[in-house]
Amino acid sequence: MNNHNNGTQKLGEGLSNRQIMMISIGGVIGAGLFIGSSAAIAKAGPAVIISYALTSLLVFLVMRMLGEMAVLQPDTGSFSTYATRAIGPWAGFTIGWLYWWFWVLVIPVEAIAGAEILHTWFPSVPGWFYAFALVVLLTISNLFNVKSFGEFEFWFSLIKVIAIIIFIVIASLAVFGFWPLANVSGVGNLFSHGGFMPNGLGGVLGGILITAFSFFGVEILSIAAAEAKNPQEKIRKATNMVIYRIVLFYVLSIFLAVSLVNWNSTGFKEMGTFQYVLMTLNVPYTKLIMDAVVFVAVASCLNAALYTSSRMLFSLGTRQDAPQAVTRISKSSVPQVAVVGSSIVGIGGCIANYLYPGQVLTFLLSTTGAIALLVYLVIAVSQLRLRKDLEKQGVKIDFKMWCFPWLTWIVIFIILAVLGYMFISPDYSYETSLSLSVTFIVLFFSVVVSYRKKHAIRRSRVYER
Repeated sequence: MNNHNNGTQKLGEGLSNRQIMMISIGGVIGAGLFIGSSAAIAKAGPAVIISYALTSLLVFLVMRMLGEMAVLQPDTGSFSTYATRAIGPWAGFTIGWLYWWFWVLVIPVEAIAGAEILHTWFPSVPGWFYAFALVVLLTISNLFNVKSFGEFEFWFSLIKVIAIIIFIVIASLAVFGFWPLANVSGVGNLFSHGGFMPNGLGGVLGGILITAFSFFGVEILSIAAAEAKNPQEKIRKATNMVIYRIVLFYVLSIFLAVSLVNWNSTGFKEMGTFQYVLMTLNVPYTKLIMDAVVFVAVASCLNAALYTSSRMLFSLGTRQDAPQAVTRISKSSVPQVAVVGSSIVGIGGCIANYLYPGQVLTFLLSTTGAIALLVYLVIAVSQLRLRKDLEKQGVKIDFKMWCFPWLTWIVIFIILAVLGYMFISPDYSYETSLSLSVTFIVLFFSVVVSYRKKHAIRRSRVYER
């Protein structure tokens, strides 16, 4: 494997050490933690801690596999490029376009969420204007150079990390009885409302299905690192640190939340996990503070969605799996057509939402329900095949997945089992069926594109003769 593909060389190395480090730290913290975790708590009760711990372990193992491949070849196409080599061009095409589809739909979701917060603060301006303005502002910043994306993400991530640490400190003081503003202490809530596992193992599995999507986005590091100096070292360090960050930010903060508050309180659903806990502890200005933090998390996710979708689209273009126009880059080494193209699709999603509230965008989002797990599955299968090929060739691998191939096979089996459960479960079968339908449509196009490529090669050989 070469150190850089052509696309990565063209894009340059604009991200600094501190930006990459903060992207890797903050990349695991999204609005899913601050708000979405309440749905997982409702599903599993206090045993949601097990859901988060198991999901953390699965994501960490997948990241280790991705890290092994990314250290050998840093690439802005990341797992899509590795899938092309390991499984075939159809796999790289399919997973690349599915990943782009996922992130391009995140753009309107986050823009609308951010617009709702801004509209509550400044109600005289309509929500649609805020959504449009957020997308345009972050698109412009992404068009300047990769440093501007990195700088936005650095500050967004720093605020998220500080917010989580402050929450952990306050909640820990309360658990140990040292919080002066509320008479709440101990971990009694873990067992006193129907027991630790009130909804049984099914609840824990349901919690895993919800939490799995909270972690999606951690793999962006392998895409961003390709635009930094010495990407191998950065990928290695960040991959090793992923498990500690996930355990600290997710498992510990959720453990403290369900320890301090009754898990089946309506407040969790109404306010979100962190806001409800802080209000129970009588922290002043809780709503304003949490709205601000959630707004930062939303803006961070929107920024990352614009960056990630454009880089995946650019990578697809360099492999002739997307129109060649998307490979055009500016003087500042930014794939401008890919950024603007992804942004326009995102704005289209916003328009659809405001014209047909709760219809078009909801349907489109349902098509992404299983994409995260499909990406993880492709990463695992790619690593399995590439590692075997490289070992046959006698290539030295410094950064390895442990217990190969057994641990890789276990991860593949778990992901397939979860996908199977989602397909037959009444709660998830609709989204899973739609995701698989979209996958088959993309797969069909991959066959068409592959055929046209082969046909073009044959014609060029005939002309050469």
